[in-house]
Amino acid sequence: MLLTGTQMLFVAFGALVLVPLLTGLDPSVALFTAGAGTLVFHAVTRQSVPVFLASSFAFIAPIQGSIANFGIPATLGGLMAAGLVYVVISQAVRLKGTGWLHRLLPPVVVGPVIMVIGLALAPVAVDMATGETSENIDYTRAIVLSMMSLLVTLVLAVFGRGLLRLVPIMGGIVTGYALALMMGVVDFSPVAEASWIALPSFTAPEFHWAAILFMIPVAIAPAVEHIGDMIAIGSVTRNNYLEKPGLHRTLLGDGLATTVAALFGGPPNTTYSEVTGAVTLTRAFNPMYMIVAAVVAILLAFVAKLGALLQTIPGPVMGGIMTLLFGSIAVVGMNTLVRAGHSLTAPRNLVVVSLILVFGIGGMQFGGNQFTLQGVSLAAVVGIVLNWVLPGASEDK
Repeated sequence: MLLTGTQMLFVAFGALVLVPLLTGLDPSVALFTAGAGTLVFHAVTRQSVPVFLASSFAFIAPIQGSIANFGIPATLGGLMAAGLVYVVISQAVRLKGTGWLHRLLPPVVVGPVIMVIGLALAPVAVDMATGETSENIDYTRAIVLSMMSLLVTLVLAVFGRGLLRLVPIMGGIVTGYALALMMGVVDFSPVAEASWIALPSFTAPEFHWAAILFMIPVAIAPAVEHIGDMIAIGSVTRNNYLEKPGLHRTLLGDGLATTVAALFGGPPNTTYSEVTGAVTLTRAFNPMYMIVAAVVAILLAFVAKLGALLQTIPGPVMGGIMTLLFGSIAVVGMNTLVRAGHSLTAPRNLVVVSLILVFGIGGMQFGGNQFTLQGVSLAAVVGIVLNWVLPGASEDK
């Protein structure tokens, strides 16, 4: 039980710590909040779904944008509010079912909003990959590091077999880090200064309307994606988790896990598809394995040298992987549109998708001071309003 549970954690480990490393949050806190969030989820769902919750990729770009504009404490307040959106949605699903959710957020809205999440901060990935954000790494070494990390990641993702295919990001990071060691661009002084055992650097949230309004709409896409995750793990274990424990319980567990994570200074939590893949491979259907993984994650969070070591990974290594990561998020949004089968040249769909993309990526903003709508939040609001007020197109029927 201990070995299998720990293995589940290590399958998720690369992606789990990648989000805080990319966004400026503390990876030790992310480990703690992933474990705590998973325990909260299993308490709400009565230990019935074999999933592990950890750092959500959908929030990477919004967190980076929010920290740049509002700072970390205000961003955490926005993330707490985003978690509460899940809670509200879960109660609406409990009372009204899921039909209203699909009407409010059809693929023609959700697809381009997910694309905006992936593409809005693509320049950040390129800046990191080319060494713009690293003081001690020049362009030539940065490109070598970023492209080697990227190459290994995509080779493992496309050609890997078994467990290797589940950890392409970790493979890319390890390769890039090894290359950085050979180049002599890794600074180990933070590791030497860190003690072995220490309390993670928890950060308390602050609440500002601008940051809350910026972050709340971002919760829409992961909430919709959550339904797909529950169907996916249900198809593996041959259980209908939408019925038992019920989608309202799984959404509630996910929302509370995200709120708890933000309360301590960690990134939002979501169900991990890497772990679903590992469950498929190992047939480890017992939710107790995930509880073991959660407890191990919490214990590792107090090993301060591990957190310091993770923060020595050079920026270009992360930048190379981000170029693939942000692009893949955009492709998920594109796939949402393609699977829906609607004609994107129909005037109604053309208007909705076009304005979501240009407003979200182009930097459009409405309002000022505390009430500013921009980026993903503006894109989501524009999409929902246009879908609501525009008449249905004949090509959709």
